[in-house]
Amino acid sequence: MKLEQMQAILAKIKEYQRIIIFRHKRPDGDAVGSTGGLRAILRRTYPEKEIYLINNDFSDYVSFLIEEEPQMPDAFYREALGIVIDTATTERISNPKFALCRELVKIDHHIEVQSYGDYEWVEEEKSSSCEMIAEFYHTFRDELQMDAEAATAIYTGMVTDSGRFRIDAVTGDTMRYAGMLLDHGVDTQHLYAHLYMKEFNTLKFQAYVYKKMQITPNGVAYLYVDRAMQKKFGLTVEQASASVSYMDSIKNSLIWIAFIENADRSIRVRLRSRFVTISDLAEKYRGGGHACASGATVYGKKEIRALLADADALLKEYKEQHEGWL
Repeated sequence: MKLEQMQAILAKIKEYQRIIIFRHKRPDGDAVGSTGGLRAILRRTYPEKEIYLINNDFSDYVSFLIEEEPQMPDAFYREALGIVIDTATTERISNPKFALCRELVKIDHHIEVQSYGDYEWVEEEKSSSCEMIAEFYHTFRDELQMDAEAATAIYTGMVTDSGRFRIDAVTGDTMRYAGMLLDHGVDTQHLYAHLYMKEFNTLKFQAYVYKKMQITPNGVAYLYVDRAMQKKFGLTVEQASASVSYMDSIKNSLIWIAFIENADRSIRVRLRSRFVTISDLAEKYRGGGHACASGATVYGKKEIRALLADADALLKEYKEQHEGWL
C-alpha cells in the first residue's frame, strides 16, 4: 500500500511542469527541512521543471537552512501540482493558496485528523516528515538525485523532530536514512553550531526559567513566558517556545508545558511528555500533534488553569496504572 502511494506521488511529480510545495504555519525544523529538502531533490532531478516553495511565514530558528520564494498571484497556482508536507489539517497550512492548485499531494507523519489530498501518504509512526522524504528518495534513488543541500535540510528535520534521535518513533530505518544523508555531505559541525549554539541572553533566560518553573501535585512541570519576559531577554516567540525543552529531564515529571504569550494576547502552548499520550489533551485546546509532542492555543489564565488541571489528572491516572517510569 505504502509503495503504491509513493509511486503515485512520483508519477504526479513527473506529470507536472510546475510544482509548488507547502508546509505548516510557525514552521519547525521538520517542516522547513522536509519541504526544502524535497525542493532540492526535485530541482536537481528535473532541472527543466518549475519547483517552488511558497509560504506566508518563516522560521528564525532554521533561517540559515533554505530560502523560500515570494508569494505569487492566484493564476500562478492553477495549473500546478501542490505538495503539502508535515501538516495534518488544511487550517494549519501556511499558504492558503494551496487550494488553488489543480491537484494536491499530502505527505505527513502526524496523527491523521483530516484527509485533504488527492494523493496522500501518511505514516503516524514515523519520527519525522523528513524521514519520509529520505525514504522517498531512497526508494526511488535510481531516478532521483540527492545533493548536500537536500541532505542537510532533511537531516536537520530528522535531528530536531526526533530530539536528536531520542524519541520512541526512532527505528533502525531512521538511523540508516540518517547515515545515507551523512554520506551525501552533511556538515554536522556547521549544522549543530547553527542549531545549538546560544546567545548569551538565551542562556540568561534559561537560568531564569529554572527559577520560575513550577510543578503540579502529580508532576506536570510548567512555565509561563509573558511578553515582558520575552522583551527583557530579547526573545522571539520561537526562542521563548524553546523553553519547553529546558524542563525535559525532571524526575517524576512525565509532562512538561510552556505557555508563551503572543503579541495578540493569545497563548501558544507547547506540550511534551515521556510515555504519556498528550495529543488528545492538545486537541481539546485547539491543537494537536504527536503522542508525546503537541501544541495548542489557549486564551487567558482560566484556560491555562483548566489545561494544567487536565494535564495533572492525566499524569495522575498514568502513574496509577503504569510502572517503570522515572
